[in-house]
Amino acid sequence: MELSGKTALVTGGTGGIGSETAKLLAAAGAQVVVTGRDAERGAAVVKAISENGGSARFVAADLTDPRSLRALTEAAGAVDILVNNAAQFPMGPTIAQDAKSGGAGAASDEAELFDTTSFDAAFAANVRAPYQLTAAFAPAMVAKGFGGIVNVSTMAARIGMPGMPVYSATKAALESLTRTWAAELSPHGIRVNTVAPGPTRTDMVLATVGEQGAAQFGATTLLGRLASPREIAEVILFLTTDRAAYLTGATIAADGGRTAI
Repeated sequence: MELSGKTALVTGGTGGIGSETAKLLAAAGAQVVVTGRDAERGAAVVKAISENGGSARFVAADLTDPRSLRALTEAAGAVDILVNNAAQFPMGPTIAQDAKSGGAGAASDEAELFDTTSFDAAFAANVRAPYQLTAAFAPAMVAKGFGGIVNVSTMAARIGMPGMPVYSATKAALESLTRTWAAELSPHGIRVNTVAPGPTRTDMVLATVGEQGAAQFGATTLLGRLASPREIAEVILFLTTDRAAYLTGATIAADGGRTAI
């Protein structure tokens, strides 16, 4: 199998794209560390992998907490493949972020002008966590002269989509990190790439925009539909294998052609 003898860590591996990625990596022979916040869902993914003959274990972690991330890196040990998939998905137009005061001129306390909670949490989970994990795992990859890092972005990092200012900004930052990490690490045998999905039928998407909203997103693509999580996971799997040996620093648009138009 293509990934025999390799260890892979998948963040946000308890559902959606992450769980499908974990299953595919395990089926390809990797020992998979599944991480997320929900132990019950994590156990279900590990059970599904085990029942299919694969090897996996779950490590709970909160990606917004640097101490939790440190504990995750210690529990995971050295990994050959890192998939930075987990993300927070805040929705709402920019002007709605001023919800506390109703307008900059309406509040005397500057701290009340902007509710930073969801903003900071999104950047912590979507940017700082991948940065911290990459910084922690890359040295061992460098020492071995081998490694693969796949970051999961979004088509919204490339096109303006109303209601997604924070989420799209975090993912644009992640794509920039992909290019920088490729420049820093690829001379040492570590390939770093991004997959940028289009609208995908995940629980997070459906919970945020609803079935009708998700279908409307899907209709804007050239293929006229939502992706399944498995379709995106297949692209991630490809990037972790030797079939993608000459790909690094790339962002692969898995978006049904949406960013082509």
